[in-house]
Amino acid sequence: MFDYQFFVEVLVGGLLSGVMYSLVAIGFVLIYKTSGILNFAQGAMLLFAALTFVSLVERGVPFWLSLSATLMIMVGLGITVERTVLRPLVNQSPMTLFMATLGLSYVIEGAAQLLWGTQVHGLDLGIDDVPFELGGVLISRFDLFAAAIAGALVTAFALFFRYTRTGLAFRAVADDQFAALAVGLRLSRVWAAVWTAAGIVALVAGLLWGARLGVQFSLSLVVLKALPVLVLGGFDSVAGAIVGGLLIGAIEKLAEVYIGPFVGGGIEAWAAYVVALGFLLVRPSGLFGQRLVERA
Repeated sequence: MFDYQFFVEVLVGGLLSGVMYSLVAIGFVLIYKTSGILNFAQGAMLLFAALTFVSLVERGVPFWLSLSATLMIMVGLGITVERTVLRPLVNQSPMTLFMATLGLSYVIEGAAQLLWGTQVHGLDLGIDDVPFELGGVLISRFDLFAAAIAGALVTAFALFFRYTRTGLAFRAVADDQFAALAVGLRLSRVWAAVWTAAGIVALVAGLLWGARLGVQFSLSLVVLKALPVLVLGGFDSVAGAIVGGLLIGAIEKLAEVYIGPFVGGGIEAWAAYVVALGFLLVRPSGLFGQRLVERA
C-alpha cells in the first residue's frame, strides 16, 4: 500500500536539499549570464570561503567578526579574479576561458592549503540537523534553515538587480553586451560586481555545505552537483537554477527511496546525471535557458 505521508516526507526533504544545489548553481549563472564563462572555480571559491571562516573561528575570532572578515575577503577575491584573469582574456574563446577558470580553481585550492592547512574542520552554525514534525511530516531543521537563507539571498539579489543602477547595468549586459557598450556602460565594472556577487554566493553556500559535510578539500567537488541543475534549468537563468535545484533534489531522493532498492542502492549519487543527459538530448538550452537561433 502506498504511504502518501512518507512520500511527502521524502519529497519535502529532496526539495529542501535541492535548495542547497541551487545556491551553487546561482554562482555559475551570474557569471555565465554576463560574460559567457562557465566558472569552474566556483567550487574552489566555496571551499576557500568555508575554510577561511572556520579557521578564523577556531583561532578565537568572534562569529560575526569572522563572517564579516570572510565576506570582505571573498569580495576582494572576486574583484581580483575579474581583474587578473577575466579582463586579460576577455576576447578569447569560451574554451580558453573555461580552462582559465579550471586552472584558477587549483590556484585557489592551493592558496587555501597554504593559508589554513589541509585538516578537516567541523563547522557549527548553531542549527542542529534534527527533524521536527509538521502536519505528520518530519522536516530537517537544518534543511529548513538553509532554504530560508537561500531564499533570503535570492530575494536580495532579485531586488538588487531590479532596482539599483548596477543591477540595471547587469541586466543590460546580460541581454546584449554590444548594446550595453554602445550606451556607455563599462563592462569591467559590471563584471567586477558580478564576480563579487559570485563570491558572496560562494560564502553562503560554503558555510551551509561545510556545516553539513564538514569543511574539507572534497567540499570543492560540490560544484559537480550544480551541473545537472544547470542542464535542467539553463545556464543563463537564475530562476532556472532555483527550479533546476528543486527538481534535482526531489529526483535524487525519490529515486533513491523508490528505485534504489531494485538496483542495489546508491542511485542518489548518479540519478541526476542520467536525467540531465536525457534532458540534453531533448532540450539542450534547459527549461529557462535562451535558445540559440542560427540563420542560414
